[in-house]
Amino acid sequence: MKRRQAREYALQFLYRLDFIAVPEEGTVSGLVSSLQKDLEGFWKEVEDSDPEVRAFAEDLVLGTVRNLEALDALLQGVAEKWKLSRMASIDRNILRFATYEILFRRDIPPAVSINEALEIAKKYSTAESASFINGILDRIAREHGGKGSEEPPS
Repeated sequence: MKRRQAREYALQFLYRLDFIAVPEEGTVSGLVSSLQKDLEGFWKEVEDSDPEVRAFAEDLVLGTVRNLEALDALLQGVAEKWKLSRMASIDRNILRFATYEILFRRDIPPAVSINEALEIAKKYSTAESASFINGILDRIAREHGGKGSEEPPS
């Protein structure tokens, strides 16, 4: 349950980022460093002091943001006939952090990442979203999940 809660916090934080101007290419590292302060404020708001929840949520957020360009490019390629910008923000961010988990968190089986993403989609998005997310994540896991990652998890 702790990891589910951490994933929900990661979704909430990533959702917020969608409403902030995303920096131009090449400045993602600047965004990552400024996120630490934003994360501290976020933790004060949600009042969750569990260190395991915080650590896992922060790994998902920071790992997703660090790899955002690559994750978005992969998602765009897999989500045929769908532009990322046209997807619901909730769905897009679930896809982003779940894809990060599948590709970079080798300690988590892809099936677990997919199942958790679907449960979160059912809670925070529409009934159709879970099906949509399942199709995309299943394809990513089959085509890319077995390959080694270039970056170990943070």
